[in-house]
Amino acid sequence: MDQQATAVIGAHGPSGETITPSSGAARVRLVVVLGALIALGPLTIDMYLPALPAITADLLTTEASVQLTLTGTLLGLAVGQLVIGPLSDAFGRKRPLLIGAGVHVVASVLCALAPNIAVLGSLRVLQGAGAAAGMVVAMAVVRDLYIGRAAAMLLSRLILVMGAAPIIAPTLGGALLGFTSWRGVFVALAVYGLVLIPIAARLLPETLPPQRRRPARVGSTFRTYGGLLTDRVFVGLVLTAGLVMSAMFAYIGGSSFVFQEQFGFDEQSFGLLFGAGAIFVIGASQLNAFLLRWFEPRQLLLAAVLAGATAALLLLVGALTGFGGLSGILVPLWTLLFTIGISLPNAPALALTRHGEAAGTAASVLGAAQFGIGGAVSPLVGVAGNDAVAMGAVMGATMALALAVVVLMVRPWRLANMEAPVVCRRN
Repeated sequence: MDQQATAVIGAHGPSGETITPSSGAARVRLVVVLGALIALGPLTIDMYLPALPAITADLLTTEASVQLTLTGTLLGLAVGQLVIGPLSDAFGRKRPLLIGAGVHVVASVLCALAPNIAVLGSLRVLQGAGAAAGMVVAMAVVRDLYIGRAAAMLLSRLILVMGAAPIIAPTLGGALLGFTSWRGVFVALAVYGLVLIPIAARLLPETLPPQRRRPARVGSTFRTYGGLLTDRVFVGLVLTAGLVMSAMFAYIGGSSFVFQEQFGFDEQSFGLLFGAGAIFVIGASQLNAFLLRWFEPRQLLLAAVLAGATAALLLLVGALTGFGGLSGILVPLWTLLFTIGISLPNAPALALTRHGEAAGTAASVLGAAQFGIGGAVSPLVGVAGNDAVAMGAVMGATMALALAVVVLMVRPWRLANMEAPVVCRRN
């Protein structure tokens, strides 16, 4: 299937006319707006990472308790997407998005005022739920417009835009800590949300016309979820995306303690190191768009997961043996992040391609798996000791499971026409 064949009918205007983003300014604007929406989640997760030790000291709590605030954010992102996805299929993409962004702003302000770790953890769940709106709606918009290879290429471009978030967020968080406390980080997140709301309201097109919306009924929603979960390949792709993302979250949750406490980096140096890792994710995503000219998404996904599992094993060996010192950790770690950058556009694109008639709900399942599994996995690094061995072991286990799912459930070599959509029954 060639690239042109994977473009869908496009967005629709109020009267049902086709609206296809051009290859010029309109397409660039769409990528930037969608990237800014997706970035709300990573910014919410990453910006306060350099402040984790400071929060531990200021709120008189433990490292494990502070890491649970990250888990709460990931769980909020997961549950929020399960709610917002069906709502976006029923009421269009923009209204749930704007309401969710407003919830994020309010929660961010309240996080800045949190008096103890219990309140902060609860508010982080709410903050994550609000941020979920940007992520699920952006993915649904991509599926409204494209399928298969074209969707994977657009997602590769989106990762370039949202990749700025993990580069900027810890670095910006570290810089903010130079003249304010950790509470100022949450004020900055509230400001970002306030800026994002009018931009999305004005520049994001409504890509789901009324005639394509699904009933806003609980029974219908559960039947749609049931239809999605009976598709073995879709479930396999969702689990693969979730496990690959959980490897990323294991790094996110543990890296602050590994590099600041085990290897002696200060907050600003850690922010730069974290940003360097994000560059590998971004570079791989852009290489992915180039490779899609010659390879199918399913082929690139299999190769990336296999290489990622190998790199994760080498990371664990380096952590256990100490071979190569810091380089023995960073080289396989950055290699693993590179493979994640290849996997991230292809697994979601293939999963969403199969269920375009319920794109919001399908995107919510995908996002919930990514952040739900990530939320469950990231605390394991703290439980195992918050050192390089713990981080390497968790990342290695998740990548090994991802490879097993690809081989046993997705079976890409048997699916010569994975880009063909599979239609669920409309309820």
